[in-house]
Amino acid sequence: MAQPVGIKDVARAAGVSVGTVSNVINRPDTVATETRARVLSAIDRLGYVRSESARQLRAGRSRIMGLLVLDMGNPFFVDVARGAERAARDAGLGVMVCNSAESVGEEAEYLSLFAEQRVRGVLLTPADATGRNIASFRRHGIPFVLVDRVSEGTTECSVSVDDVAGGALAVRHLVDAGHRSIAYVSGPPGFTQVRDRRTGALNALAEAGLGPDSLRELPTERLDVAAGRDAGARLLGLGDRRPTAVFCANDLLALGVLQAMYAAGVKVPEDLAIVGYDDIEFAAAAAVPLTSVRQPAVIMGALAAEMLLEETEEGGATGAGAGRHEHRRVVLQPELVVRRSSLSAR
Repeated sequence: MAQPVGIKDVARAAGVSVGTVSNVINRPDTVATETRARVLSAIDRLGYVRSESARQLRAGRSRIMGLLVLDMGNPFFVDVARGAERAARDAGLGVMVCNSAESVGEEAEYLSLFAEQRVRGVLLTPADATGRNIASFRRHGIPFVLVDRVSEGTTECSVSVDDVAGGALAVRHLVDAGHRSIAYVSGPPGFTQVRDRRTGALNALAEAGLGPDSLRELPTERLDVAAGRDAGARLLGLGDRRPTAVFCANDLLALGVLQAMYAAGVKVPEDLAIVGYDDIEFAAAAAVPLTSVRQPAVIMGALAAEMLLEETEEGGATGAGAGRHEHRRVVLQPELVVRRSSLSAR
């Protein structure tokens, strides 16, 4: 395997010192035009690429921001990444996007990788409900911002959506349409979002004078379409005891339930109303357009990145400006987007 071209190789080819090559790369205005042209010609001819990691070590400041999300197969997190990348790019930074796949172990490995690479900071949607991974990562002194999550006992910055309000929006809509027996396809119970959306659903039922037994919870191991299809099969197995409406913890689950109903000949919304959560792009494009609780994902990603940049510009946890930054929690409000999947009144 060919060895990478180094700055010494460029200096030798151009007949100049290593310092002159460095000046051409970092301070070109300080180098005479003829010399600069000779060095640039050597760089082009040899295919030299500056070592960003070496530059970061010298400067003590990375130009890379880490982003660790639960599931890059979920368009919601793709939109979060889009927002973060846009804000980072405007500040001259890049984003290293990693996917924990809802795995506590993979999350720990990626956080270790971020620490090894000494990234500028990390945007994190935690998979570990215990907070142990966060506690371990905090020891490295790298700033981080929680996205779509506020962890108990954590004081760092966060950007999230009021999921209790979102759950209430979804179920209040179904109750107003006349439904009195509702299923909640919830996903893994360890996730804060899942619990908060359930709390909101129960609050909406209580407002309508209905007890918690009006909500049948169907937990799933994951938050994807396959898990939604499995939950749909369980709903079909209830026969005459099947609820008349379903609220799903995210749109992928809702799309899976919709697929299961379609395959079984169950009409949506006539036989079963469905409401999802996130309002991903596929929600409006489903065979039966999906009612969903919209989260402003792109805005969340951009805000989180801007908060991280603000913190690191002020010195972060270990820099010269340590102590000046004030952590804050931003909570955005969800919005119900009504489409055909829930429009059949009882």
